[in-house]
Amino acid sequence: MNDVILSRIAEALTWTGRYVERADATARILDAYLHRMLEDPWRDEDVACRSLYAILGLDAGGAPVDMQQVLDQLAFDARSTGAIEGALGAARLNARSAREAVSSAMWECLNATWHALADQRRAARRTGPYAYLELVRSRAALFFGLADSTMSRDDSWRFVVLGRSLERVDMTVRLLSVRVLDAAHAPDWPTLLSASGADEAYARVYGGFGDTPRVAEFLLLDRDFPRSALHALTTAEECLSALGRPRQDPARRPIGRLRTRLEYLDTSALEDQLPLLLRDLQTACMASAEAVAERFFPYQGPVVWAQEGA
Repeated sequence: MNDVILSRIAEALTWTGRYVERADATARILDAYLHRMLEDPWRDEDVACRSLYAILGLDAGGAPVDMQQVLDQLAFDARSTGAIEGALGAARLNARSAREAVSSAMWECLNATWHALADQRRAARRTGPYAYLELVRSRAALFFGLADSTMSRDDSWRFVVLGRSLERVDMTVRLLSVRVLDAAHAPDWPTLLSASGADEAYARVYGGFGDTPRVAEFLLLDRDFPRSALHALTTAEECLSALGRPRQDPARRPIGRLRTRLEYLDTSALEDQLPLLLRDLQTACMASAEAVAERFFPYQGPVVWAQEGA
């Protein structure tokens, strides 16, 4: 029974980290696209909305799509964990299920955020979604800051960070995949940087804003930027190592292989290798997540809190 309880707490913490990161990343992506459309009012709204759907792996259908429809589906839908509101609701339920493992400040942050969303949603329909998206981004940053400052560096903290790291890799790969593999709906490089929260960091490294494929190199290979694939993979591998998983463990092996591949990649060959590399990154993250679930969450029986779903 104790093992079952511990497994469920570990699962809840992992998904709490994933869902908060997902809400944050989705808010960044929506905010970046909305600002680009304000700056360029002649931009085709339908194309921009289809790009957003492509990033998040959704089918836009054949009918014209507008930004209000996108916001209703990707921001305000409380029933879908692919939307901001649904992801934060699921994070709150998972954190409540692991209440003894998260700090009071972390729980209060999630709970207060969840209760503030309804008013912000109503205001967003009148005055625009910018305050709503800013609330989500600032509260996600606060939540992870509180995790770093109020949790001991024990297994509970590692599961939260592991979930966040796997989700970060997935979101970075999704953004780059649309830019590289789906030319019809591809965002421009500055929009992609802004959607990753990387525009200022990139400008400091390269002395200007991104308008070249060098953005892909930064988002994949930069060792210091916390949302780069290399940084997130390194953090995930460190968490798995500290959780007692050896190098050949099914959860750690795919992460370690891709981390090593990125670390020693010849940057001059990145552009040619990029499509295959992005697919391999997604595959590695899926394999690691499945192995983590099999190893750490092996209990049988129904789960009473929100998990991954549509």
